[in-house]
Amino acid sequence: MKLGIENKPKTWVAAGLAVVAILLGAMNLPKLAAPAQPLASAPATPTSAPQSQRKRAGRKAGTAPVLTPTLDPRLRLDLLKASENTEYQGSGRNIFRAEAEPPAPIPQPAKPPMVTDNQTPTGPPQPPPPPPIPLKFFGIASKAGEPKRALLADGEDVFVAKEGDIVDRHYKVNKIGVNSVEIIDVLNNNTQTIPLTAQG
Repeated sequence: MKLGIENKPKTWVAAGLAVVAILLGAMNLPKLAAPAQPLASAPATPTSAPQSQRKRAGRKAGTAPVLTPTLDPRLRLDLLKASENTEYQGSGRNIFRAEAEPPAPIPQPAKPPMVTDNQTPTGPPQPPPPPPIPLKFFGIASKAGEPKRALLADGEDVFVAKEGDIVDRHYKVNKIGVNSVEIIDVLNNNTQTIPLTAQG
């Protein structure tokens, strides 16, 4: 039967660790055996005194002593007495009573504007009138066997177009007359008649 001591280096390391643990335990033993130190605080009111006398003693003491952290498991009657004398000072609202919130104001419907004798009610705003067509009609060009063409100008630009042609990318020549030409603005769906004018 093997006892596990065949590996001597491991055995010596384990024995050394055991000795260190025993030494550390022996050094901390006096600290663990020392009794807990009582806290320095206000003298406790004897428990044999009646409750009314203990309350008066707490009122005479004034403010509660400052609490310090401690591991002392004993019951501290003086601290309990100080907490009994603490009075609640809140905002005045009773947190134990359910109070309904005030009702929200009911929104009033908007009143229609008053109509006076001098003022008549108007409907929705009318759309703006379409922009005028800037073309000028200054003549007709025609050849035998070909449809007649209108001579149109926009500033320094001159256009020659027959009925159905698109001029300046959005003006359609609808009808060419002797003294006028009918132009349709295809972008605004607007038809205007432009009279014949002399080219200056």
